[in-house]
Amino acid sequence: MGLVSTNATYLTGTTGATSPGGVTRVTGISNPYFDLMASNKSKGAKSKNQPPKKKQRKDLFIDKKRPTKKDEVLDDVSDGHSEEEEEAGDLLDGDEQMSDFDDDDVSEISDEDDAPWADDFLQGSDDNEDSGSSSTSGSGSDSHSDETDIEEKSRALDEQRAREEEDAQAEMELNIKEESDEFRLPTKEELEAEQQRPPDLANLQMRMKEKGTTRKDYIDQLKIDLGSYYGYNEFLIRVLVDMFPVVELMELIEAFEKPRPTCIRTNTLRTRRRDLADVLSKRGVELDQLSKWSKVGLVVYNSHVPIGATPEYLAGFYYIQGASSFLPVMALAPQEKERVVDMAAAPGGKTTYVAALMKNRGMIYANEIREARLKSLTANLYRMGVTNTIVCNYDGRELPKVLGQNSVDRVLLDAPCSGTGVITKDPSVKTSKSLDDIQKCAHLQKQLILAAIDMVDANSKSGGYIVYSTCSIMVPENEAVIDYALKKRDVKVVPCGLDFGSPG
Repeated sequence: MGLVSTNATYLTGTTGATSPGGVTRVTGISNPYFDLMASNKSKGAKSKNQPPKKKQRKDLFIDKKRPTKKDEVLDDVSDGHSEEEEEAGDLLDGDEQMSDFDDDDVSEISDEDDAPWADDFLQGSDDNEDSGSSSTSGSGSDSHSDETDIEEKSRALDEQRAREEEDAQAEMELNIKEESDEFRLPTKEELEAEQQRPPDLANLQMRMKEKGTTRKDYIDQLKIDLGSYYGYNEFLIRVLVDMFPVVELMELIEAFEKPRPTCIRTNTLRTRRRDLADVLSKRGVELDQLSKWSKVGLVVYNSHVPIGATPEYLAGFYYIQGASSFLPVMALAPQEKERVVDMAAAPGGKTTYVAALMKNRGMIYANEIREARLKSLTANLYRMGVTNTIVCNYDGRELPKVLGQNSVDRVLLDAPCSGTGVITKDPSVKTSKSLDDIQKCAHLQKQLILAAIDMVDANSKSGGYIVYSTCSIMVPENEAVIDYALKKRDVKVVPCGLDFGSPG
């Protein structure tokens, strides 16, 4: 008897296929039921179609694969097979005469060419050959558990993402409600409340950039906000707002907040700029040429040594000086063998530059009214190798009486001023200057420029020039002083020879 059920498939062989009638043909038999049937045959009887050895070895070492849906289906089928196998075992125990199981049946069982897809179908059972159908069922439950865990984690991630999106949307709607698109000036009560607490910089910056109100109200509020945001007193911010357009004013104020680069001027009395740059580069100083308009300037980006304490600095190879301080001397353009006066010389940066341009020839009168500053002036002249300069301590307004009228070729008047143009260098100017300070400076400057005009010889063959410069941007200290000189003396304004900047 064949003992093969029409509705069950025995998966104990290595390969097999199911016939159209539902009967399973199995090859590579290793099931004990079939071993018992084979024992009843003659010892010489063998199966006609033995599976190839290579095929058996290949099936034996098939790698275990992760259970798939097909394996899960096979698990269910295997459970049914286990019951059928038990029933078959009982029948075999009761009837041991299996002689009618002839060679034709074995041939039918071992024929595996009728179903080419059988190898793939039964391969999953071969992986669990040692553990039996119960282990196959267990792996299926593990796979189902893993898939359940993955689904739960995926569901949790989706829920968390949805909550985050809802929170973001709610926060955005809240911000939209708090910030009104319509700009309005703060009320008196709001301004009084702002005075009692630290300034809200973000709110001030928004108000400074907003538009949509009358010009007068906007300008008045802009003055208050700029003063609070950047730390200016009421007088200075009011003057700046009146002087410059809003866009230019913002650029100016922002520029005051940025540090200026460190610049050095090569002392041509002792070295050349190329040689100086090479020596400083070897000492760890990162520098470059200042600009095309200067043949002696270098800008320092970074330095691994103190730039004011190198052997080259102490030897007078260079002077630490802002690039803007080069301009008055370049405009003066002193010539060799001329008589030049520097009416406010300390600490000596411009005086030493004049001496370098004159190649230590001619005569320079370096005047400084404050005696305490004479030491720094004298020290710098000596360090830079200047030998054609006379240091004097007079009130600049009295110099025409000391040196004589029409006695010099050129005069450099870098007048004392309020310093409103170098706020980056001295931030205290934001709050320390007042209208009275500006008026006092302007009055002194007018007297000094008249004294400079009186000293210059208008008939000089090479000279007859005065350069007036300040570190201030105030109109009373600059344009108003020049206008005063034009009215009081027979002079005229001439181009300074610099190819950048704009007329005042």
